[in-house]
Amino acid sequence: MTVTAAGLRQDARAFIEFKRAMGMPYRRGEFELNRFLHFVAQHWGEDGSVPLDVAITRWCERIKGRKAVTLGNEFGVIRQLCLHRRRRDPMSYVPEHALAPVKESTFFPYIFSHDEVRRIIATASAHEGRFIWALMLRTLTLVLYCTGLRLGEAVRLRMADVDLDRSTLMIQTSKRRSRIVPIRADLAAELRRYIRDRRQLLDDRRHDDPGFLFVRRDGSSLPIHAASNAIRQILRDLGMKPPQRRTGARPYEFRHAFAVHRLTAWAEDGVDIHAKLPWLSAYLGHQNVIGTEVYLKATPQLLDLASHRLEQHLRRSRQPR
Repeated sequence: MTVTAAGLRQDARAFIEFKRAMGMPYRRGEFELNRFLHFVAQHWGEDGSVPLDVAITRWCERIKGRKAVTLGNEFGVIRQLCLHRRRRDPMSYVPEHALAPVKESTFFPYIFSHDEVRRIIATASAHEGRFIWALMLRTLTLVLYCTGLRLGEAVRLRMADVDLDRSTLMIQTSKRRSRIVPIRADLAAELRRYIRDRRQLLDDRRHDDPGFLFVRRDGSSLPIHAASNAIRQILRDLGMKPPQRRTGARPYEFRHAFAVHRLTAWAEDGVDIHAKLPWLSAYLGHQNVIGTEVYLKATPQLLDLASHRLEQHLRRSRQPR
């Protein structure tokens, strides 16, 4: 079956409208579809005919050596478009999964140790920057580590989302859902101290309150890129990230550390961590428990604990009764 970029563009518009009618923003999917359509138009023209299977294969093969996860994400959106086209035409081509097989990601997160977390917080507490002030950066790192929030979720927190009387944070519409995150009393105390100084800073600058929890020294709201850059610089200063390149620890590692440290503490206390996974999954805002299970193999310590428990269980089961 041959197609044109113009015809595919019409199909893509109808497909995106369908997705959004189902309540999905589908912005990432739209972005990937537009890239594919641009590729087809660039190589065969807006009205030039090309077999759809050839266009998709060439799209998938255009960059050599890409990660399987990246390729799978791009391919998945194109395959969904093809399935949508098949609703209108049962003979329409739909590529097989084998074209971009889903493989287990080889990425392994950097898990901060407790000592590294303490060093990061101490460095943030002594930070001297033109726009990033120490107490704000300290409080941000504490929120990230103590709650496992994504960096964007933390930076987008508004004052109205913080309820210190109930010790909760409201995470508004992240990953198409909202959730309430309970916090410990010691983190609530840190937030009270920060909010008091935040109010003083805005008064001193005679700056209108931007409404966001985290503000810069000039009183403006903290951009995500500025928060990310500040944390990355701390990680570089402490040797957890090389001076150049994107390798090494990232701000997202706070989320990984929170999950692994929580699971490890449960395991050390003898708690059935598999029974706790749905609770941790909901707290982290994962769409399902599968996204949380990956943390079970994240540290040798956690694996050693699981192995030791299994060995004890097998020994007890072999004992005569």
